[in-house]
Amino acid sequence: MRLTILGGGGFRVPLVYGALLGDRAEGRVSHVTLYDEDPARLTAMTRVLRDQAATAHGPAGDGPAGDGPAVDAPAVTATGDLDEALRGADFVFSAIRVGGLEGRASDERIALAEGVLGQETVGAGGIAYGLRTVPVARGIARRIARTAPGAWVINFTNPAGLVTEAMAEELGERVIGICDSPVGLGRRIARLLGARPQDAWIDYVGLNHLGWVRGLRIGGRDELPRLLADTEALESFEEGRLFGAEWLRSLGAIPNEYLHYYYFNRDTVRAYQEAKQTRGAFLRDQQRGFYAEAGRAGAPAGAALAAWDRTRAEREATYMAENREVAGVGERDGSDLESGGYEKVALALMRAIARDERATLILNVRNGSTLSVLDAEAVIEVPCLVDANGAHPVGVEQLPLHAVGLVTAVKAVEREILAAAASGSRADAVKAFALHPLVDSVGVARRLLDGYAAEHPGLAYLR
Repeated sequence: MRLTILGGGGFRVPLVYGALLGDRAEGRVSHVTLYDEDPARLTAMTRVLRDQAATAHGPAGDGPAGDGPAVDAPAVTATGDLDEALRGADFVFSAIRVGGLEGRASDERIALAEGVLGQETVGAGGIAYGLRTVPVARGIARRIARTAPGAWVINFTNPAGLVTEAMAEELGERVIGICDSPVGLGRRIARLLGARPQDAWIDYVGLNHLGWVRGLRIGGRDELPRLLADTEALESFEEGRLFGAEWLRSLGAIPNEYLHYYYFNRDTVRAYQEAKQTRGAFLRDQQRGFYAEAGRAGAPAGAALAAWDRTRAEREATYMAENREVAGVGERDGSDLESGGYEKVALALMRAIARDERATLILNVRNGSTLSVLDAEAVIEVPCLVDANGAHPVGVEQLPLHAVGLVTAVKAVEREILAAAASGSRADAVKAFALHPLVDSVGVARRLLDGYAAEHPGLAYLR
């Protein structure tokens, strides 16, 4: 099979390639094409993947880092030509970042100056990112439909639910969005309850970065109430420490970590304003150093991969640092530093479709009739049964009213972003900002749009 990665110079590409190196089943990916508009990033990333392939080993060890014979690594090519990258692809991973990390940093800075959250996918920052990204994602979807109509598209691009919904206008059910947050949350809960994650059914429902685990069934029995009753166990993992046992028991559920921005918004905004630099600025500066080091000519074998490993470890350790400061929980535990597993979800999804190996995965797909409060085309994040015909959402219990309010409000915002990106209407864009639960004034919404439009050429289409 042939896999194309759009945004192939992106930092997380080695996670995907590492997962491919560990996949030794029949019919695995034999060729990976990296597409990126930045030649320097492509050069650095191909060197990291080359180092990965050189050090990968077979089944005598534990996965791709075992001590057996070297594996037959998928071939890698890199290109800046989109049509060339798409031709012949069986699967396309879309992982683009319109505006780069510089754009993310300014998204955060402009919002915080107005006293509102500027996180990458939540609040004003997520809206600005969506307004830049949706027109590009729609264009890519049209190119895929024309150049690789038989390909399945797996969307990593944030805001993942919004972008998947935009691409589905062209690609229908052949585009599926993924996120590692629900996977990581379900894994942590299952392990706390003494179960293997693969043996547990996770009752999870919501939108991307706006969902709740409402139950976790092991052997047909819901074990989540047992966890909610145990304060010590609740406060022993990432989400339990972020939200606190009392609030989790009040909800009767475990929220996705991103809901901390909603439930503790004022505290988080203050912490972000007082931080030395925003998350986007930190990643921008960090990755400048990484790409310069990994792309340096004449570096010894293994140097690019070593630089990537160091950078990734620091990136994971500092994830949501301001939120943890608000909660007073200190640094992340070692168990929380494990990769969320989005590359494993992507590989499992690809395998299920390509080989008709049925799997159950939490994915971003069209609602159909799953949630009655949303229309059929709305992309939601729920457990899905996956087979050769794609991903099929599983019927779930309806949301409680407090969750209905957040989900419908944020979906309304996403619809205004989609409308603004199609019409170029400034009024639609202002409405998207003003309707968001974390933006408290129409005046603030107008100033936010003015600030973003002044800095981002990608918003020049709004008038």
